[in-house]
Amino acid sequence: MKVILSRKGFDSKAGGIPSPILPDGTLLSLPIPAKCDELRYKDVYFDGVSFADILCQLKPKDNKIINWNCHLDPDIRLNSRKIKPANWSAGFGQISQAQGYLRNQQVGVGDLFLFFGWFRQTEGDFKDGTLRYVREAPNQHILYGYLQIGEMVSDSEKLQREYYWHPHSLERRAKENNNMLYLPTDTLTFNKNREGFGTFDFAEKYVLTKPGKSKATWKEIAALFPENICKNVRNSAKDGGIYYAGQWQELVLKENELSEEWVKSLF
Repeated sequence: MKVILSRKGFDSKAGGIPSPILPDGTLLSLPIPAKCDELRYKDVYFDGVSFADILCQLKPKDNKIINWNCHLDPDIRLNSRKIKPANWSAGFGQISQAQGYLRNQQVGVGDLFLFFGWFRQTEGDFKDGTLRYVREAPNQHILYGYLQIGEMVSDSEKLQREYYWHPHSLERRAKENNNMLYLPTDTLTFNKNREGFGTFDFAEKYVLTKPGKSKATWKEIAALFPENICKNVRNSAKDGGIYYAGQWQELVLKENELSEEWVKSLF
């Protein structure tokens, strides 16, 4: 089983604010803005409240982004839409250079995506409009979800016919040769008590960021050091930790006991 770290959600350029750690520990990843997509922030929901409303609370001075379309991908949270599409399935799409990297690493059925992003603790109540970031709360990279690959779909007609609700089924993506939709297994192959996709609630074991460091400087997790990465990467961290420069999307870990034991410890 290969393990793939996949960076998703708001960042400093796309969205501009951290995704919220809700007071109950929910890691609510905010999908990035995407003008060419069809889904809008007002169409995406969490616990009865639209993401547009949540964004209004976290970014009150920005009255434009709430009307934008968004790229809900990975789509791994149940009931994220007010009206659930018929035959909905969790899924994650990748395209272009990032998909080329996954293809070259022979990522396939049985391999596991771990999704992480930029998060910060919040307080207040998103249901009554008082959600806000906790002052002085750190910015952190945190693992927030997963998907173990059960099926891979790249056929343009099948994507548009059977997975019309996913952004990688839109014609402009579906017609690309290097476009792939990853669908989950029913349950994890190494833990039959867990579905093949899902989200995590906040726990220290999911925090990648090294305490006292900037969000992109990670803890010294053995499985995440350069020698265990299937890519030519350099640890640029100073004074301890792990730091990989650049705006990369995916990192494939080497297929070995070190990687598998680390992943199993997360579930």
